Amino acid sequence: MSGDDYLALLKRARERLPDDISKVSRFELPEIDVLYEGKTTVWRNFGDVADVIRREHLAFFQYMIRELGTAGTMDGRRAMFKGRVVKKNIEDKLGSFLNAYVYCQECRSPDTRLVREGRTMVLRCDACGGHRPVAVRKAKRTTRESAALQEGKIYDVLIEDIGKKGDGVAKLGNYTIFVTGAPRGAEMKILIEKVTGNIAYARPHVE
Repeated sequence: MSGDDYLALLKRARERLPDDISKVSRFELPEIDVLYEGKTTVWRNFGDVADVIRREHLAFFQYMIRELGTAGTMDGRRAMFKGRVVKKNIEDKLGSFLNAYVYCQECRSPDTRLVREGRTMVLRCDACGGHRPVAVRKAKRTTRESAALQEGKIYDVLIEDIGKKGDGVAKLGNYTIFVTGAPRGAEMKILIEKVTGNIAYARPHVE
């Protein structure tokens, strides 16, 4: 095959590719913009992030509130979560969503689509042609189950208030956490020492 024949074949192959695949992928997530209004966490650019990852806004939102262990509502292009949710927790759950429902496991491209094949949801990659089934979690999972704290585990929290005994007070899902010596307004890692019902006791974790 001559060089001219090869170039002609390559040109025809490129012409058959979808426009968004034949171009260089520009997958740049905007920095998460979080605002606290009283006891509500507002993700102000939620819609922008959903548009970049090309996923249905409601399904993405439902995943986030389930994984964050809280309730919430959508307000236009904003997502509003009940309680004060630490920005780091939102970033971590977003990363989990990308790995599960956006990135191709074979080439790591974000140029993918979720399609239903029979009873199975499949992630198809437009870049390399790879595909894999994805697990869709049922909405029956309760907030308490998703937010269950474990003694000896480390969590990221925001200290929202100071208790009567001088301990910092944080909220995580249905739990109120008292953190020894934590100042109001601090975002920190804490180590859970004891859990009693919906009350937990912790101390700051120093790495």
